[in-house]
Amino acid sequence: MTFLYLTEQGAVLKKTGQRLIVEKDDQKLLDIPAAKIEGVMIFGNVQFTTQAVQLLLRKGVELALFSRSGRLLGQLTDPATKNIDLRKAQFKRHGEKDFVEALARRLVDAKLANCLEFVKQFGHNHPDTALDEETEELEALRPHVDRAMELSTLLGLEGSAARVYFQAFAKMIRHGFSFTGRRRRPATDPVNALLSLGYTMVYNEIASLLDGMGFDPYLGYYHQPRYGHATLASDLLEEFRTPLVDRFTLKIINNRVFQESDFYLHQPSGAYYLTDAARKQYFADYEQFISQPTACAKDETETTFRRLFRRQAERLKKAVIDNTMYQPFIFKW
Repeated sequence: MTFLYLTEQGAVLKKTGQRLIVEKDDQKLLDIPAAKIEGVMIFGNVQFTTQAVQLLLRKGVELALFSRSGRLLGQLTDPATKNIDLRKAQFKRHGEKDFVEALARRLVDAKLANCLEFVKQFGHNHPDTALDEETEELEALRPHVDRAMELSTLLGLEGSAARVYFQAFAKMIRHGFSFTGRRRRPATDPVNALLSLGYTMVYNEIASLLDGMGFDPYLGYYHQPRYGHATLASDLLEEFRTPLVDRFTLKIINNRVFQESDFYLHQPSGAYYLTDAARKQYFADYEQFISQPTACAKDETETTFRRLFRRQAERLKKAVIDNTMYQPFIFKW
């Protein structure tokens, strides 16, 4: 199974029989059986026919629409019967303060553990990079998570840890780009542009997965509901930010996959984005990274991040239905 990333501006997604075709100017760019597709992501001015969408929906394949720069605009999904028992349990647990706070603590602790170990591992492999100060600060912050009794306290701890972590991340960038800290909206430099794009890709895939399983992806626990944001997807995203997106971003930067010329500044917003050609390269590298087998967790055989998304969603489902402790994902470094 594969994900399609359609970025060729002016291309058209069509169907013929049980196959999907991508054409532009009467030239065939892609021909693939629909049965091999797990998801379709369309960026910018890429057209699609009603027949192609109907085929995707009949096969339970979600189609997500993004702006040319990578902002999620919306999704088309099949109206399959949802798991109402799961949704009832999800809403019930949302009203249980102890459940919400315990789950939030475990999510934040896993995030800090992954950040800490990533910094320590990099420092071990690159002793010329001074990361001791950031390592000590992260180690000092982590024990406070288990003692936090309010979501607001956890948010404060997470914010403090993020500041220290991205200070270390800046030192871990060894080639090409400057980075002075995390900037979300707008992404004020190429490194932030890469981080934001990666987080968006994982967030969208997890949101689609949760919806397909019967969750309401807009009702989160640690991230409280707000209009238009799939906060439950943001909850699970926290575990994958560092081991997936941050590692991938650092890899393509330090391997000099992209240069300054691969980005452009959108003047009205002040945000940096990948050019169309560079974005194609990004998606190819991202798909390879997320799909390759890796020893992801302690005492486990190799698997892929994409399979781990589902495993963690299943763990969350069990915790919600059975009112049990959620087991977060901590990467094996």
